[in-house]
Amino acid sequence: MAAELEFFFDYGSPYSYLADTRLPALCARTGCTVRYRPMLLGGVFKATGNQSPMYEPVEAKRQYGTVELQRWIAHYGVPFQMSSFFPINTLPLMRLAHAAQRAGVFPAFHAAVYPAFWAEGQNLGDLEVIAAVLRTANLDAEALGAAAGEASTKQLLRDTTDEAVARGAFGAPTFFVGDEMFFGNDRLAMVELALGSTL
Repeated sequence: MAAELEFFFDYGSPYSYLADTRLPALCARTGCTVRYRPMLLGGVFKATGNQSPMYEPVEAKRQYGTVELQRWIAHYGVPFQMSSFFPINTLPLMRLAHAAQRAGVFPAFHAAVYPAFWAEGQNLGDLEVIAAVLRTANLDAEALGAAAGEASTKQLLRDTTDEAVARGAFGAPTFFVGDEMFFGNDRLAMVELALGSTL
């Protein structure tokens, strides 16, 4: 039985995007399957007292964070464009992710959303822009939007966010191999080692 890698993420996290670009190759090497766990990063921050790195009070650390992000982008060689709309309110987007999972169209949804935000710099805080992205991916934007507004879908997002916090998450991306937690794009090598030990 293939090992499972749980990936708790928010589309508004650039490092979650970068980590996501590594997952297909990771799965190919380890034979793992990825369980995508859309959570609300703002809710995680509120629950844990954490905050976005962009609000880091130490100026030198904040400036270094910008340099470090550019290094990871260059290291991976992936398309990246910092959106002029960043940061956005990702609540509607993360509800849509759960709606897409329930509708069985999450792979297409996921493959459309991340590049639109982090490679093309589109404003995914705007519902009309999101709808256009989904239509381009041949997804039913209206049906997904309606499903995202259902109380049960909203509860799924709350439950996933609460679960992440209860299990120790304080930011994104957060990975779990069984009960073992790994935080950050820069921990993927350790994630791979943990996956290897489960084979």
